[in-house]
Amino acid sequence: MQLEGDRAYRRTIWSWCMYDWANSAFATTIMAAMFPPFYRSLVTTAGLAANTATAYWGYTTSVALLLIALVAPVLGAVADYTGGKKRYLAAFAIFGILCTGAFVLIGTDTWVLASLLYIGGNIGFAGANVFYESLLPHVAQRDDIDQVSTAGYALGYVGGGILLVINVLWYMKPAWFGMPDVGFALRASFFSVAVWWALFSIPMFLRVQEPPPDRRGVALHPLRAGFGRLSRTFHELRRYRQLLIFLVAFWIYNDGIGTIIKMATAYGDEIGIDLTDMVIALIITQFVGIPFSFLFGRLARRVGAKRSILMALGVYVLISLAGYFMQTAVHFYILASMVGLVQGGSQALSRSLFGAMVPKHKAAEFFGFFSTSSKFAGIFGPLLFGVVSQLAGGSRLSIVAVVVFFIVGGLLLTRVNPDEGTAVAQEATAAHLAQAALD
Repeated sequence: MQLEGDRAYRRTIWSWCMYDWANSAFATTIMAAMFPPFYRSLVTTAGLAANTATAYWGYTTSVALLLIALVAPVLGAVADYTGGKKRYLAAFAIFGILCTGAFVLIGTDTWVLASLLYIGGNIGFAGANVFYESLLPHVAQRDDIDQVSTAGYALGYVGGGILLVINVLWYMKPAWFGMPDVGFALRASFFSVAVWWALFSIPMFLRVQEPPPDRRGVALHPLRAGFGRLSRTFHELRRYRQLLIFLVAFWIYNDGIGTIIKMATAYGDEIGIDLTDMVIALIITQFVGIPFSFLFGRLARRVGAKRSILMALGVYVLISLAGYFMQTAVHFYILASMVGLVQGGSQALSRSLFGAMVPKHKAAEFFGFFSTSSKFAGIFGPLLFGVVSQLAGGSRLSIVAVVVFFIVGGLLLTRVNPDEGTAVAQEATAAHLAQAALD
Protein backbone atom coordinates (compact mmCIF):
# COMPACT_ATOMS: atom_id res chain seq x y z
CA MET A 1 0.00 0.00 0.00
CA GLN A 2 2.82 2.37 0.91
CA LEU A 3 4.63 1.45 -2.31
CA GLU A 4 1.51 2.30 -4.28
CA GLY A 5 1.29 5.56 -2.40
CA ASP A 6 4.95 6.30 -3.20
CA ARG A 7 4.31 5.60 -6.87
CA ALA A 8 1.32 7.92 -6.86
CA TYR A 9 3.40 10.59 -5.14
CA ARG A 10 6.18 10.26 -7.73
CA ARG A 11 3.67 10.44 -10.60
CA THR A 12 2.20 13.60 -9.12
CA ILE A 13 5.64 15.14 -8.68
CA TRP A 14 6.75 14.44 -12.23
CA SER A 15 3.42 15.58 -13.65
CA TRP A 16 3.82 18.88 -11.80
CA CYS A 17 7.41 19.19 -13.03
CA MET A 18 6.32 18.59 -16.63
CA TYR A 19 4.68 22.00 -16.68
CA ASP A 20 8.18 23.48 -16.31
CA TRP A 21 9.14 21.40 -19.36
CA ALA A 22 6.11 22.79 -21.22
CA ASN A 23 6.30 26.51 -20.53
CA SER A 24 10.09 26.78 -20.57
CA ALA A 25 9.86 26.80 -24.35
CA PHE A 26 8.44 30.32 -24.04
CA ALA A 27 11.26 31.33 -21.69
CA THR A 28 13.96 30.02 -24.05
CA THR A 29 12.85 30.51 -27.66
CA ILE A 30 10.66 33.59 -27.11
CA MET A 31 11.90 35.43 -24.05
CA ALA A 32 15.62 34.73 -24.13
CA ALA A 33 16.88 33.48 -27.49
CA MET A 34 15.18 34.16 -30.81
CA PHE A 35 12.48 36.77 -30.30
CA PRO A 36 14.56 39.68 -28.87
CA PRO A 37 16.86 39.96 -31.94
CA PHE A 38 13.83 39.45 -34.20
CA TYR A 39 12.05 42.28 -32.37
CA ARG A 40 15.09 44.54 -32.69
CA SER A 41 15.15 43.89 -36.44
CA LEU A 42 11.52 45.02 -36.67
CA VAL A 43 12.32 48.26 -34.85
CA THR A 44 15.46 49.03 -36.88
CA THR A 45 13.58 48.24 -40.11
CA ALA A 46 11.17 50.99 -39.09
CA GLY A 47 14.14 53.41 -39.18
CA LEU A 48 15.02 53.67 -35.47
CA ALA A 49 18.54 53.47 -34.03
CA ALA A 50 20.08 50.22 -32.79
CA ASN A 51 20.32 51.30 -29.14
CA THR A 52 16.73 52.58 -29.33
CA ALA A 53 15.63 49.13 -30.51
CA THR A 54 17.32 47.58 -27.45
CA ALA A 55 15.65 50.16 -25.21
CA TYR A 56 12.22 49.47 -26.72
CA TRP A 57 12.66 45.78 -26.00
CA GLY A 58 13.42 46.64 -22.38
CA TYR A 59 10.34 48.87 -22.16
CA THR A 60 8.11 46.20 -23.72
CA THR A 61 9.33 43.66 -21.16
CA SER A 62 8.71 46.10 -18.32
CA VAL A 63 5.12 46.80 -19.40
CA ALA A 64 4.35 43.08 -19.56
CA LEU A 65 5.70 42.55 -16.06
CA LEU A 66 3.83 45.57 -14.67
CA LEU A 67 0.47 44.32 -15.94
CA ILE A 68 0.81 40.85 -14.44
CA ALA A 69 2.16 42.29 -11.20
CA LEU A 70 -1.01 44.34 -10.76
CA VAL A 71 -3.33 41.32 -10.90
CA ALA A 72 -1.26 38.40 -9.55
CA PRO A 73 -1.81 38.86 -5.79
CA VAL A 74 -5.56 39.35 -6.12
CA LEU A 75 -5.82 36.28 -8.36
CA GLY A 76 -3.84 34.26 -5.83
CA ALA A 77 -6.21 35.24 -3.04
CA VAL A 78 -9.26 34.45 -5.18
CA ALA A 79 -7.80 31.07 -6.14
CA ASP A 80 -7.32 30.14 -2.48
CA TYR A 81 -10.94 31.05 -1.76
CA THR A 82 -12.49 29.28 -4.76
CA GLY A 83 -10.11 26.30 -4.85
CA GLY A 84 -9.41 27.19 -8.47
CA LYS A 85 -5.63 27.17 -8.77
CA LYS A 86 -5.61 24.79 -11.73
CA ARG A 87 -8.52 26.58 -13.39
CA TYR A 88 -6.77 29.94 -13.23
CA LEU A 89 -3.52 28.32 -14.33
CA ALA A 90 -5.30 26.93 -17.39
CA ALA A 91 -6.90 30.28 -18.24
CA PHE A 92 -3.59 32.15 -18.19
CA ALA A 93 -1.74 29.36 -20.00
CA ILE A 94 -4.34 29.28 -22.79
CA PHE A 95 -4.15 33.05 -23.16
CA GLY A 96 -0.35 32.91 -23.38
CA ILE A 97 -0.45 30.02 -25.84
CA LEU A 98 -2.89 31.85 -28.13
CA CYS A 99 -0.85 35.05 -28.09
CA THR A 100 2.31 33.09 -28.84
CA GLY A 101 0.65 31.24 -31.71
CA ALA A 102 -0.42 34.61 -33.14
CA PHE A 103 3.24 35.58 -33.59
CA VAL A 104 2.90 34.12 -37.09
CA LEU A 105 0.87 37.26 -37.95
CA ILE A 106 3.81 39.60 -37.29
CA GLY A 107 5.03 41.29 -40.47
CA THR A 108 8.43 42.83 -41.21
CA ASP A 109 7.40 46.33 -40.08
CA THR A 110 4.84 45.62 -37.36
CA TRP A 111 6.92 46.10 -34.22
CA VAL A 112 3.94 47.54 -32.33
CA LEU A 113 1.94 44.35 -32.98
CA ALA A 114 5.00 42.35 -31.90
CA SER A 115 5.10 44.34 -28.65
CA LEU A 116 1.41 43.73 -27.94
CA LEU A 117 1.57 39.99 -28.66
CA TYR A 118 4.71 39.57 -26.57
CA ILE A 119 3.06 41.43 -23.69
CA GLY A 120 0.05 39.11 -23.97
CA GLY A 121 2.21 36.00 -24.13
CA ASN A 122 4.25 37.14 -21.14
CA ILE A 123 1.12 37.86 -19.13
CA GLY A 124 -0.10 34.33 -19.84
CA PHE A 125 3.29 32.82 -19.02
CA ALA A 126 3.82 34.75 -15.78
CA GLY A 127 0.19 34.59 -14.65
CA ALA A 128 0.05 30.82 -15.04
CA ASN A 129 3.27 30.53 -13.05
CA VAL A 130 1.60 32.21 -10.05
CA PHE A 131 -0.79 29.28 -9.73
CA TYR A 132 1.67 26.62 -10.87
CA GLU A 133 4.15 27.61 -8.17
CA SER A 134 1.39 27.90 -5.56
CA LEU A 135 0.78 24.16 -6.03
CA LEU A 136 4.33 23.32 -4.91
CA PRO A 137 3.68 23.25 -1.11
CA HIS A 138 0.68 20.98 -1.74
CA VAL A 139 2.49 18.67 -4.18
CA ALA A 140 5.82 18.19 -2.38
CA GLN A 141 6.45 16.83 1.09
CA ARG A 142 8.40 19.22 3.32
CA ASP A 143 11.66 17.27 3.16
CA ASP A 144 11.46 17.10 -0.65
CA ILE A 145 10.52 20.65 -1.50
CA ASP A 146 14.03 21.82 -2.52
CA GLN A 147 14.58 18.74 -4.67
CA VAL A 148 11.14 18.92 -6.31
CA SER A 149 11.58 22.60 -7.13
CA THR A 150 15.04 22.06 -8.64
CA ALA A 151 13.78 19.00 -10.55
CA GLY A 152 11.12 21.22 -12.11
CA TYR A 153 13.76 23.70 -13.23
CA ALA A 154 15.97 20.90 -14.55
CA LEU A 155 13.13 19.47 -16.63
CA GLY A 156 12.43 23.00 -17.83
CA TYR A 157 16.01 23.20 -19.07
CA VAL A 158 15.60 19.90 -20.91
CA GLY A 159 12.25 20.75 -22.49
CA GLY A 160 13.15 24.30 -23.43
CA GLY A 161 16.57 23.18 -24.64
CA ILE A 162 15.25 20.41 -26.90
CA LEU A 163 12.78 22.71 -28.65
CA LEU A 164 15.41 25.44 -28.94
CA VAL A 165 17.76 22.99 -30.70
CA ILE A 166 14.97 22.15 -33.15
CA ASN A 167 14.22 25.84 -33.70
CA VAL A 168 17.91 26.63 -34.34
CA LEU A 169 18.09 23.88 -36.95
CA TRP A 170 15.03 25.34 -38.65
CA TYR A 171 16.65 28.78 -38.63
CA MET A 172 20.06 27.62 -39.87
CA LYS A 173 18.83 25.19 -42.53
CA PRO A 174 15.21 26.03 -43.40
CA ALA A 175 15.42 24.22 -46.74
CA TRP A 176 16.12 20.92 -44.96
CA PHE A 177 12.65 21.13 -43.42
CA GLY A 178 10.81 22.34 -46.50
CA MET A 179 10.69 25.96 -45.31
CA PRO A 180 11.08 28.71 -47.93
CA ASP A 181 13.32 31.11 -45.95
CA VAL A 182 14.64 32.22 -42.58
CA GLY A 183 11.66 34.49 -41.91
CA PHE A 184 9.29 31.55 -42.28
CA ALA A 185 11.53 29.43 -40.02
CA LEU A 186 11.44 32.09 -37.30
CA ARG A 187 7.66 32.30 -37.34
CA ALA A 188 7.40 28.50 -37.41
CA SER A 189 9.66 28.44 -34.35
CA PHE A 190 7.40 30.86 -32.50
CA PHE A 191 4.33 28.80 -33.39
CA SER A 192 6.04 25.60 -32.24
CA VAL A 193 6.40 27.14 -28.77
CA ALA A 194 2.61 27.46 -28.53
CA VAL A 195 2.13 23.81 -29.56
CA TRP A 196 4.84 22.57 -27.18
CA TRP A 197 3.45 24.58 -24.27
CA ALA A 198 -0.07 23.23 -24.82
CA LEU A 199 0.89 19.59 -25.39
CA PHE A 200 3.19 19.08 -22.40
CA SER A 201 0.90 20.89 -19.95
CA ILE A 202 -1.57 17.99 -20.16
CA PRO A 203 0.05 15.68 -17.52
CA MET A 204 -0.09 18.41 -14.88
CA PHE A 205 -3.79 19.02 -15.46
CA LEU A 206 -4.60 15.31 -15.46
CA ARG A 207 -2.61 14.09 -12.46
CA VAL A 208 -2.10 16.98 -10.01
CA GLN A 209 -5.06 17.33 -7.69
CA GLU A 210 -6.70 20.66 -6.94
CA PRO A 211 -6.05 21.67 -3.30
CA PRO A 212 -9.21 22.35 -1.29
CA PRO A 213 -10.50 25.93 -1.04
CA ASP A 214 -10.10 28.03 2.10
CA ARG A 215 -13.44 29.74 2.72
CA ARG A 216 -13.13 30.04 6.49
CA GLY A 217 -14.59 33.31 7.74
CA VAL A 218 -15.59 34.53 4.28
CA ALA A 219 -19.09 34.60 2.82
CA LEU A 220 -18.61 37.03 -0.04
CA HIS A 221 -18.35 37.02 -3.81
CA PRO A 222 -14.97 35.42 -4.70
CA LEU A 223 -13.57 38.61 -6.25
CA ARG A 224 -14.53 40.69 -3.21
CA ALA A 225 -13.15 37.95 -0.98
CA GLY A 226 -9.92 38.05 -2.97
CA PHE A 227 -9.48 41.80 -2.44
CA GLY A 228 -10.40 41.45 1.23
CA ARG A 229 -7.92 38.65 1.82
CA LEU A 230 -5.25 40.55 -0.10
CA SER A 231 -5.69 43.50 2.25
CA ARG A 232 -5.44 41.22 5.28
CA THR A 233 -2.34 39.55 3.86
CA PHE A 234 -0.51 42.88 3.77
CA HIS A 235 -1.18 43.18 7.50
CA GLU A 236 -0.40 39.52 8.19
CA LEU A 237 3.02 39.81 6.60
CA ARG A 238 4.15 41.48 9.81
CA ARG A 239 3.67 38.07 11.47
CA TYR A 240 6.02 36.53 8.89
CA ARG A 241 9.03 38.79 9.33
CA GLN A 242 11.54 36.40 7.76
CA LEU A 243 9.26 35.84 4.79
CA LEU A 244 8.94 39.59 4.31
CA ILE A 245 12.71 40.14 4.41
CA PHE A 246 13.19 37.31 1.93
CA LEU A 247 10.54 38.77 -0.40
CA VAL A 248 12.36 42.11 -0.54
CA ALA A 249 15.71 40.40 -1.12
CA PHE A 250 14.23 38.19 -3.83
CA TRP A 251 12.51 41.21 -5.33
CA ILE A 252 15.88 42.86 -5.87
CA TYR A 253 18.25 40.05 -6.86
CA ASN A 254 15.73 38.29 -9.09
CA ASP A 255 15.34 41.54 -11.02
CA GLY A 256 19.00 41.24 -11.93
CA ILE A 257 18.60 37.60 -12.97
CA GLY A 258 15.53 38.40 -15.07
CA THR A 259 17.23 41.34 -16.75
CA ILE A 260 20.16 39.19 -17.85
CA ILE A 261 17.78 36.53 -19.21
CA LYS A 262 15.61 38.98 -21.12
CA MET A 263 18.25 41.41 -22.39
CA ALA A 264 21.21 39.11 -23.20
CA THR A 265 20.49 38.45 -26.87
CA ALA A 266 19.25 42.00 -27.48
CA TYR A 267 22.55 43.27 -26.04
CA GLY A 268 24.56 40.71 -28.02
CA ASP A 269 22.73 41.61 -31.22
CA GLU A 270 23.49 45.31 -30.64
CA ILE A 271 27.24 44.72 -30.32
CA GLY A 272 27.30 42.57 -33.46
CA ILE A 273 27.23 38.94 -32.30
CA ASP A 274 25.49 36.67 -34.78
CA LEU A 275 22.09 35.25 -33.81
CA THR A 276 23.22 31.69 -34.54
CA ASP A 277 26.14 32.02 -32.11
CA MET A 278 23.93 33.51 -29.43
CA VAL A 279 21.27 30.84 -29.74
CA ILE A 280 23.83 28.01 -29.68
CA ALA A 281 25.33 29.60 -26.56
CA LEU A 282 21.91 29.65 -24.94
CA ILE A 283 21.43 25.99 -25.83
CA ILE A 284 24.66 25.33 -23.97
CA THR A 285 23.22 27.33 -21.07
CA GLN A 286 20.16 25.07 -21.07
CA PHE A 287 22.11 21.83 -20.95
CA VAL A 288 24.72 23.07 -18.50
CA GLY A 289 21.79 24.06 -16.32
CA ILE A 290 20.32 20.55 -16.19
CA PRO A 291 22.94 18.86 -13.96
CA PHE A 292 23.66 22.04 -12.02
CA SER A 293 19.99 22.49 -11.10
CA PHE A 294 20.10 19.03 -9.50
CA LEU A 295 23.49 19.79 -7.93
CA PHE A 296 22.09 22.92 -6.34
CA GLY A 297 19.34 20.79 -4.81
CA ARG A 298 22.03 18.57 -3.27
CA LEU A 299 24.09 21.58 -2.25
CA ALA A 300 21.06 22.96 -0.41
CA ARG A 301 20.90 19.76 1.64
CA ARG A 302 24.50 20.33 2.76
CA VAL A 303 24.77 24.08 3.29
CA GLY A 304 21.16 25.25 3.08
CA ALA A 305 19.16 27.01 0.38
CA LYS A 306 20.14 30.48 1.58
CA ARG A 307 23.90 29.93 1.34
CA SER A 308 23.51 28.22 -2.04
CA ILE A 309 21.62 31.23 -3.40
CA LEU A 310 24.29 33.59 -2.08
CA MET A 311 26.96 31.59 -3.93
CA ALA A 312 24.94 31.91 -7.13
CA LEU A 313 24.60 35.68 -6.69
CA GLY A 314 28.38 35.97 -6.41
CA VAL A 315 28.70 34.31 -9.82
CA TYR A 316 26.11 36.70 -11.27
CA VAL A 317 28.18 39.68 -10.10
CA LEU A 318 31.13 38.31 -12.08
CA ILE A 319 28.92 37.72 -15.13
CA SER A 320 27.63 41.30 -15.12
CA LEU A 321 31.08 42.84 -14.77
CA ALA A 322 32.52 40.60 -17.49
CA GLY A 323 29.60 41.50 -19.77
CA TYR A 324 30.90 45.06 -20.07
CA PHE A 325 34.06 43.76 -21.78
CA MET A 326 32.31 41.27 -24.07
CA GLN A 327 33.43 41.62 -27.69
CA THR A 328 33.19 38.27 -29.48
CA ALA A 329 31.01 35.20 -29.79
CA VAL A 330 33.53 33.28 -27.67
CA HIS A 331 32.96 35.73 -24.83
CA PHE A 332 29.21 35.23 -25.18
CA TYR A 333 29.68 31.45 -25.02
CA ILE A 334 31.71 31.73 -21.81
CA LEU A 335 29.25 34.02 -20.06
CA ALA A 336 26.27 31.94 -21.20
CA SER A 337 27.92 28.85 -19.71
CA MET A 338 28.45 30.68 -16.42
CA VAL A 339 24.77 31.62 -16.36
CA GLY A 340 23.91 27.96 -16.86
CA LEU A 341 25.86 27.06 -13.72
CA VAL A 342 23.65 29.15 -11.43
CA GLN A 343 20.41 30.21 -13.13
CA GLY A 344 18.21 27.20 -12.49
CA GLY A 345 19.58 26.50 -9.03
CA SER A 346 19.22 30.07 -7.78
CA GLN A 347 15.64 30.41 -8.99
CA ALA A 348 14.54 26.95 -7.93
CA LEU A 349 15.96 27.34 -4.43
CA SER A 350 14.40 30.78 -4.14
CA ARG A 351 11.05 29.22 -4.96
CA SER A 352 11.47 26.37 -2.49
CA LEU A 353 12.86 28.61 0.28
CA PHE A 354 9.83 30.82 -0.06
CA GLY A 355 7.52 27.79 -0.15
CA ALA A 356 9.01 26.47 3.09
CA MET A 357 8.15 29.73 4.88
CA VAL A 358 4.58 29.98 3.52
CA PRO A 359 1.53 28.70 5.48
CA LYS A 360 0.04 25.96 3.29
CA HIS A 361 -3.53 27.21 3.56
CA LYS A 362 -2.45 30.56 2.08
CA ALA A 363 -0.17 29.15 -0.61
CA ALA A 364 -1.75 30.77 -3.69
CA GLU A 365 -2.26 34.09 -1.91
CA PHE A 366 1.35 34.23 -0.73
CA PHE A 367 2.71 32.93 -4.01
CA GLY A 368 0.78 35.78 -5.59
CA PHE A 369 2.96 38.06 -3.47
CA PHE A 370 6.00 36.03 -4.50
CA SER A 371 5.13 36.50 -8.15
CA THR A 372 4.28 40.15 -7.63
CA SER A 373 7.60 40.82 -5.94
CA SER A 374 9.46 39.35 -8.90
CA LYS A 375 7.25 41.00 -11.53
CA PHE A 376 7.14 44.45 -9.94
CA ALA A 377 10.87 44.29 -9.32
CA GLY A 378 11.35 42.86 -12.78
CA ILE A 379 9.97 46.08 -14.19
CA PHE A 380 12.96 48.09 -13.02
CA GLY A 381 15.82 46.00 -14.42
CA PRO A 382 14.82 46.11 -18.11
CA LEU A 383 13.60 49.69 -17.63
CA LEU A 384 16.97 50.73 -16.19
CA PHE A 385 18.73 48.82 -18.96
CA GLY A 386 16.70 50.67 -21.61
CA VAL A 387 17.10 54.13 -20.06
CA VAL A 388 20.87 53.77 -19.60
CA SER A 389 21.17 52.44 -23.17
CA GLN A 390 19.37 55.46 -24.59
CA LEU A 391 21.22 58.00 -22.44
CA ALA A 392 24.65 56.45 -23.02
CA GLY A 393 24.11 55.75 -26.72
CA GLY A 394 24.80 52.04 -26.17
CA SER A 395 24.20 49.19 -23.72
CA ARG A 396 27.62 48.44 -22.21
CA LEU A 397 27.00 50.58 -19.13
CA SER A 398 23.53 49.00 -18.86
CA ILE A 399 24.96 45.55 -18.21
CA VAL A 400 27.22 46.93 -15.46
CA ALA A 401 24.26 48.67 -13.79
CA VAL A 402 22.68 45.24 -13.20
CA VAL A 403 25.39 44.45 -10.59
CA VAL A 404 23.65 46.59 -7.97
CA PHE A 405 20.65 44.23 -7.92
CA PHE A 406 22.82 41.25 -6.98
CA ILE A 407 24.80 43.07 -4.31
CA VAL A 408 21.86 44.72 -2.56
CA GLY A 409 19.65 41.61 -2.85
CA GLY A 410 22.43 39.41 -1.50
CA LEU A 411 23.05 41.67 1.48
CA LEU A 412 19.36 41.55 2.39
CA LEU A 413 19.31 37.77 1.97
CA THR A 414 22.04 37.41 4.61
CA ARG A 415 19.55 38.80 7.15
CA VAL A 416 16.97 36.03 6.53
CA ASN A 417 16.61 33.25 9.14
CA PRO A 418 14.98 30.35 7.20
CA ASP A 419 14.51 28.15 10.29
CA GLU A 420 12.57 30.84 12.10
CA GLY A 421 10.49 31.54 8.99
CA THR A 422 9.62 27.87 8.53
CA ALA A 423 8.67 27.43 12.19
CA VAL A 424 6.31 30.41 12.08
CA ALA A 425 4.63 29.09 8.92
CA GLN A 426 4.14 25.64 10.45
CA GLU A 427 2.61 27.15 13.59
CA ALA A 428 0.18 29.18 11.48
CA THR A 429 -0.83 26.10 9.46
CA ALA A 430 -1.35 24.03 12.61
CA ALA A 431 -3.51 26.76 14.13
CA HIS A 432 -5.57 26.95 10.96
CA LEU A 433 -6.15 23.18 10.90
CA ALA A 434 -7.12 23.18 14.58
CA GLN A 435 -9.62 26.00 14.03
CA ALA A 436 -11.00 24.27 10.94
CA ALA A 437 -11.55 21.09 12.99
CA LEU A 438 -13.49 23.07 15.60
CA ASP A 439 -15.58 24.76 12.91
